[in-house]
Amino acid sequence: MQRLIDAVEYGADFFVEEIHLRAIVFDNSDDVTLWATTVYDGDTYFFHLGLPFGQLDILLRHAGPRAGELQEEVADALAHAPRPCLLEYTNAEVEPIGLPGIALKLSFTYPADEDEFLSEDEEEDFSEERAAADNVFYLEGIYRRLDA
Repeated sequence: MQRLIDAVEYGADFFVEEIHLRAIVFDNSDDVTLWATTVYDGDTYFFHLGLPFGQLDILLRHAGPRAGELQEEVADALAHAPRPCLLEYTNAEVEPIGLPGIALKLSFTYPADEDEFLSEDEEEDFSEERAAADNVFYLEGIYRRLDA
């Protein structure tokens, strides 16, 4: 699957629609990370999305008939699961969570330059990890389509 970061102009303001949540990741920070896919220019792209917990609840309310079940699952994980916690929605038993009629405005995150002076060997070791980190966006806004 292609990375969304490779399809959009770096630093541009943009929206995505046809979003499917594939996983929700909780860690010890104040934010949550979603693993998601979207259709952009006719192709499916994968991306990571950072957002505050309050916005996660808003997104889950738009998950159609699965909304209540998902909100309970997230609340249970927050109350009882050790951190980090991964709630995955991409196996044979569970379909990804569709968000019909929703558009998200995303912004780019900018990686830290702490590894600016890595040696060539270190550069190779961290390149795959860095590539994943470069495909992270932050949620600027949630919009509901009027025709949905």
